[in-house]
Amino acid sequence: MICVFIDDHRSRFGVVPICRALSAHGCKIAPRTYWARKSRPPSRRAVSDAGLTARIAAIRKPGKDGKRRPEALYGSLKTWGYLRREGVQVARCTVERLMRASGWQGVTRARTVRTTVPDAGHSRAPDLVERDFAASAPGQLLVADFTYVPLDGGGFGYCAFCIDAYAGLIAGWECSVSKETRFVEKAIRQAVARRRREGRPVSPEAIHHSDAGSQYTSARFGETLMLSGLQASIGTVGDAYDNALAETTIGLYKTECTRAGSPFRGHGAIRGLADLEEITSVWVAWYNQARLMRRLGLKPPAEAEAEYWAKYGKPAA
Repeated sequence: MICVFIDDHRSRFGVVPICRALSAHGCKIAPRTYWARKSRPPSRRAVSDAGLTARIAAIRKPGKDGKRRPEALYGSLKTWGYLRREGVQVARCTVERLMRASGWQGVTRARTVRTTVPDAGHSRAPDLVERDFAASAPGQLLVADFTYVPLDGGGFGYCAFCIDAYAGLIAGWECSVSKETRFVEKAIRQAVARRRREGRPVSPEAIHHSDAGSQYTSARFGETLMLSGLQASIGTVGDAYDNALAETTIGLYKTECTRAGSPFRGHGAIRGLADLEEITSVWVAWYNQARLMRRLGLKPPAEAEAEYWAKYGKPAA
């Protein structure tokens, strides 16, 4: 730090006068000590730090096309996990130190707006989950929710998600410019159809859990669940913890995909439904196939599911 101080001021005062002034104030350093330090080759740690900083900068800074990579959203933990998956052997504390020194942080979530509007005229299914979102296999528990996205041309778009609780994989999603029940039904049907195409249909006892919004308590939505072979489960009104897994995924979507400055907003504006669908599809693909999840041991959801099927059985032919 003393040499850095001298570097900052030597053009104005000179090295010798600065060393004399520092020594007079109890910080003894000789000019030859300063010059010896300046001529010394960089340490092994300094060289390693420079290389690692460059690797992290390549993740976080825009490329030649001016676009940032999705991994630029990561904090130190997931950046460390990403580097290790790329074959870079580095300690987590080192990544934390280098990111802190460069002022790099992961994206943080903003406050959310309540979208759950119950309908007193609808009967509600019981809560079969009771805040226990652990699933021992894919296809046992699906959780659902939707959120709003402000459109730059005015108004709002809406996006519904259906998430498999085992690894958090987004099995179905649908965007709309209306909050009518139809678009949340499509997300459910997509999820069930996807599992069927994969040869891994949802189990006969599979549960679909949601909040108490009017879209999820309507008779029409109940028919969709019945035809899809799902048992309805609904949490209490106004309690995010009763649908915490879906709320978490929604929070990630808002933070990583739709917020201004997101790497997924290539042209910047979300002018209408087509733009919303485009960025959502890209984010969902990245989320399922590449996004590192802490609860999965820094693995993507699709990888965690693949490991399950490799261990416990292949899909039906």
